[in-house]
Parts: sequence; C-alpha cells; structure tokens
Amino acid sequence: MQKKINRKLSDIQISGIRQFFNMIGQYEDVVSLTIGQPDFSTPDHVKNAAIDALQNDRTTYTHNAGILELRTAISNYVEDSFALTYDPLNEIIVTVGASQAIDITLRTIIEPGDEVILPGPIYPGYEPLIKLAGATVKYVDTSQNHFKLTADLLEEAITEKTKCVITPYPSNPTGVSLTKEELRDISQIIRDKEIFMIADEIYSELVYDQDHTSIASFTEIRDHVIVINGVSKSHAMTGFRIGYLLAPEWLAQQILKVHQYNVSCATSISQYAALEAIKNGQHDPKVMKNSYQERREYVMNRLDKMGLEYIIPDGAFYIFPKFPSEKSTFEAAVDLVEKAGVALVPGSAFSSYGEGYVRLSYAYSKSTLEKGLDRLEKYLKG
Repeated sequence: MQKKINRKLSDIQISGIRQFFNMIGQYEDVVSLTIGQPDFSTPDHVKNAAIDALQNDRTTYTHNAGILELRTAISNYVEDSFALTYDPLNEIIVTVGASQAIDITLRTIIEPGDEVILPGPIYPGYEPLIKLAGATVKYVDTSQNHFKLTADLLEEAITEKTKCVITPYPSNPTGVSLTKEELRDISQIIRDKEIFMIADEIYSELVYDQDHTSIASFTEIRDHVIVINGVSKSHAMTGFRIGYLLAPEWLAQQILKVHQYNVSCATSISQYAALEAIKNGQHDPKVMKNSYQERREYVMNRLDKMGLEYIIPDGAFYIFPKFPSEKSTFEAAVDLVEKAGVALVPGSAFSSYGEGYVRLSYAYSKSTLEKGLDRLEKYLKG
C-alpha cells in the first residue's frame, strides 16, 4: 500500500528546522536559540476577546473569507501602515495562518511544468508546497549579494516556464529586507511579464532601520502581487493560526474557491481575537519590536567580539552568521550541541545556499541569549 501514496511526497521531508529542533530534545541542558517563536505572551486584551467570543457563542462557521469586521480592520490597517488599498468585500481572505495562505495561493496559480523562483537561503516551508502543487523550484543564489534578490538576479533567472516569484522580506533566516528602491527595480522586471509575485510580509511589523515597503504599493504590478501577512509574529499569536492574503478581486475569488474546500473558514474564535489585535492593538507590536531591537544590538555586539561575520539584519528576529568549521554546517551544529550545549539551526536547512552559516533566533529573553552566547563563545575559543 505504501506505493499508492502520492509520489510527490517521496522527495519531501519534515522541515530541517523542526528536524534539528526535535533532535536536540534528546540532549540535556541545551540552550536552544532555534525557533522563531515570540517569547511574549499574547496581549491580555486579545485573550479577553477570544474568551468573549466563546462566552457569546461565536463558535459557528463564518463567511468563507472571514468575518467582515476583521477583513475591514485588515483593509484599514494595510492602508494606514503600507499605503495598500484592498476591498474587504472581495480582495481579502482570512486564512489559517500565513502558511495556508501561501498553500492555497500556489494551488490556485500553479500548473504542472511551471517554475517558481525562490531567493536562497530561504525558509524551507515554500519548496514542499510548490512541489505538491506540481511545479519545480528554481533557486537564485543571494549569498554573495547581501542575501538580497535584486532585479538583475531575478531577470537572469526568469525563463519561459516561470510562473511565480516569492519575495520573503523581511527574510527568515537572514533578517534582511529590501529597500523601496530595490523593490521598485524588481517591479519593473515583473510589470511586463505574465508572472505572479507572492510577497510574504509576515515580519512587516518588525523592521528596525527603515519603514517597511510592500511591493504591492507599486500600482503598476498590483495585478501580479499576492500579499501574505498575519498576526502570529506581530502580536505573539502563533497558536491562534490567523493569517490573511490580499489580492486583486479577479484572483482572490479564485483563491477563495480553494480556501473554501480546504478549510471552509478560519477558526471563528481566533478571528475575533485577531480583530481585537488589529483594531485595538496597534501599540502591541511596537513594544515587542523595541525589545527585539535591543536584543539584536546585544547579539551583534557579542558576535562582533567573537569575530563572526554576518549581514546586519534589519527585520524579523534572526541573524545568520558564517560559522567557521571544516565540517558540514549540520555536523558543526550537532557538534555545538554536544560539546557546548547550545543549539543554532544549520544554514543548510534553508537550501544549499545556506551552507556555511547558522541561524540564531533572538526571539528569546536576554538571559537566555546571554547564556547561549556565553556557551558559543567558549566553544569557539576552545
């Protein structure tokens, strides 16, 4: 019977991040700086909104695209924050996390034989969804270009089979963002081509040295762009599983068909919690962002003293330093766990273009970061 399973799954493995995280569970006294999980509690007013939804029996199916109040709040938020205009009635879909938004978008636009361009190193969650949708992945090596996908690199990678480009900025694992000018240059490449662009902007509230610019703000490519976002990182609501996508009406209504048969609708209680977060929790991300920025400065200071090279991260809560070792990055990361009791994600989890690097998440308390970096420093000296 095993031969009857979908053959596309044979080449798909559990995420390298999760594989490594699960593996280190067998070791005692390990400081893990691996997972991109905010260490803040969900704000009390958001939790109370979820409780209120339960007590008032808001536990039934909602509109497939999500409750209109939430879609309206999202519309107002993206217009105020990023100058994006999307109609809450027919251009916004509330999803089960950003991951489901990416999945249903790919299943809407992808056909067998298509190619999807990914800038490597990159979060490993995209490639399996692309393959399951029937397309192939074409990586662009950004490791020699400050981990940025540029217009020149993109133009060189495009072929007649290219159906979609994914731009995940701020980036997981590198923390790098693109400037408004760099995004404008990319938009000029896309504007005259029949190519979609999925802009994964889940970390848009966590940008430190510049304002976040959405590529969808360039109106000439609006019909090409699907924006993915959510409340997981901005409001410490990972378990609520609420994301959303923004797309022109003609495309959003096709994606809605896939969404409808996939999950019917996002969880009603979580939707009301997200409504409270977006409508009345504008200050919440700022508090978290300020703390992450302090941690970023601390981590960079420590890495500088250790002599480790890195590109300064200007978003998210990751840093991606080069790791000096003659071993593979995975072997070096295991050695680090075994000999020093500190865990960093091997860069190879983020495609072959991450080899030679490790990802450190600073979404941890200052005391945890200090303890982990002390151990890392001792390991490197030894």
